[in-house]
Amino acid sequence: MTLQVTPTAIPDMLVIEPKVFGDDRGFFFESFNARAFAEATGIRCDFVQDNHSKSSRNVLRGLHYQIRQPQGKLVRVTQGEVWDVGVDLRQSSPTFGKWVGLILSAENKKQAWIPEGFAHGFVVLSETAEFLYKTTDYYAPQHERTLRWNDPALDIAWPIQGEPKLAAKDAEGVIWAQAEFFD
Repeated sequence: MTLQVTPTAIPDMLVIEPKVFGDDRGFFFESFNARAFAEATGIRCDFVQDNHSKSSRNVLRGLHYQIRQPQGKLVRVTQGEVWDVGVDLRQSSPTFGKWVGLILSAENKKQAWIPEGFAHGFVVLSETAEFLYKTTDYYAPQHERTLRWNDPALDIAWPIQGEPKLAAKDAEGVIWAQAEFFD
């Protein structure tokens, strides 16, 4: 498995592009291989949970994180297109409080590595999108936190028109000044 790995403006958040083999019949690629992932990224982790969601246009999910049992996430889109965002919540990081956004789609087959200590969210840009991700720890609702998606302190440039469709917990996320961070 050959992977192209590109650091983002936050070097710990990575864009991963698998080698895709295609012809007139369709395509094939390995979406994950632990050995190739570790060799290409230098990250050795055990994924313990896979999640799959389907959402319609303008649905915004996030910005979520777990203050205890933090989750590293390897995320990708298998149908449609999303704008994916990671926010560095590690106080000891030189990129603390910074965010990166990128397009993930079924067409580009890119994946994003969102490290532990980041808040994560996405908004659906296509009619619908199916979003898959692996996590390095189990979902722990008692430790889940939500950072407000439109906090002016973060000034995330979400590529949406009008108000997004939000779950109640996302609409009630805390502002940056009230958020819990990682050491």
